[in-house]
Amino acid sequence: MSETKKSSHLRNKNFLALWGGQTVSEIGSQLSGLALPVFAVTMLNVNEAQMGFLNASSTASFLLVGLIAGAWVDRWVKRRVMIWADIIRLIAVLSLPILYFANAIQVWHLFVAAGVIGLATVFFDVAYQSFVPIIVPKQQIASANSSLETTNQLSGIAGPAIVGSLLTVFKAPALLIADALSFLVSAISLSAIRDREVPKPKAERNKLRDEIAEGLKFVWSNKIIRAVSFTTSTSNLFSTAQFTLIPLVLLRDLNISPAVYGVMASISAVGGLLGAVTAARFSKWIGEGQVIAVSAVVMGLTAFAPAIAASSNQMTAIVVYAAGQFVGSFTVLTYNITQVSARQRLCPEHLLGRMNASIRFFVWGVMPIGALLAGAAATVFGIAAVMWVCAVGVLLSAGFVVFSPLSRMKRLPDAENE
Repeated sequence: MSETKKSSHLRNKNFLALWGGQTVSEIGSQLSGLALPVFAVTMLNVNEAQMGFLNASSTASFLLVGLIAGAWVDRWVKRRVMIWADIIRLIAVLSLPILYFANAIQVWHLFVAAGVIGLATVFFDVAYQSFVPIIVPKQQIASANSSLETTNQLSGIAGPAIVGSLLTVFKAPALLIADALSFLVSAISLSAIRDREVPKPKAERNKLRDEIAEGLKFVWSNKIIRAVSFTTSTSNLFSTAQFTLIPLVLLRDLNISPAVYGVMASISAVGGLLGAVTAARFSKWIGEGQVIAVSAVVMGLTAFAPAIAASSNQMTAIVVYAAGQFVGSFTVLTYNITQVSARQRLCPEHLLGRMNASIRFFVWGVMPIGALLAGAAATVFGIAAVMWVCAVGVLLSAGFVVFSPLSRMKRLPDAENE
């Protein structure tokens, strides 16, 4: 009987539609995730400051409109929000290859497209993380999230290596067309879902600032969610800085080919896959709170791999960075699946959008700051120095969950027990 309950989300037609659409969309993201930095570094010759601005453009909306997006999403039908977000991202991504093949592409076009995609992604992600509890029962949330993440990581294993090989044959802008089409598939699959959600009646809506404040108050007052938010936010600040600079290190300074770059990303995805499929098991074995704390510490240790790579020769950089990414991706997935599932269980349904938006504001709002600081600091002090400082920052970020009640909890409470 228990086994049937665990697997019943796989017989949920709405979940299967969401799962299928997001699988295709994630495959498309593998294309753009590798093609875009290769395009920027090898074809448009961006420098450190421009790379920082590009990454900042893609995440700035989480800082600028993240909170208000959560309040709006809680008023609207989340599935419709996700469909419109997919359509907007399709148009934005498709604009880049059109401009390129028309011989009109400039660096600032990448900044604008990244900004539009980032804005749509804010609304999509807030709605997406608030949508799973609507279409599956509460006791199946963790297994549903695990299935979604497992598929995402599976697409990331072969995807980057294949994309890296394709980039030796096709130009990067051509691969962006496939990513645009993946957003279309996602929108169609979401259109097939039939859920029970209706827009929040106008009579039940408070002032927008009051609804935003309610979401912030919930996040701040819950000691578990607050500790996780501080760790994730601090870690993201420093890891985004590393992520911003690593394409310049590998593709430009060490002259690693796009094919090898793709294989390294695939190795990272293998670690993520193992983390996705074992997250629930580790939570039961170690404890839900403890696995969050342990994962945060190990993530901090793996942040030294990019710093070592930036200070090494080509072969050492490849081995160390790939190994660090493998272990780091494993722990990122065990950390994220456990803490996201806990948040979804802890939060009342009517606050889900604002809770997720508040957390996104804290943990993703720091990303454009990290990207801009990385570009500026690397210009002045050099990439290697910035990488080492960031590694220390990621490691220290684990302290918020290590020195919190989380590290002593075998099982995290549900909303009614909080």
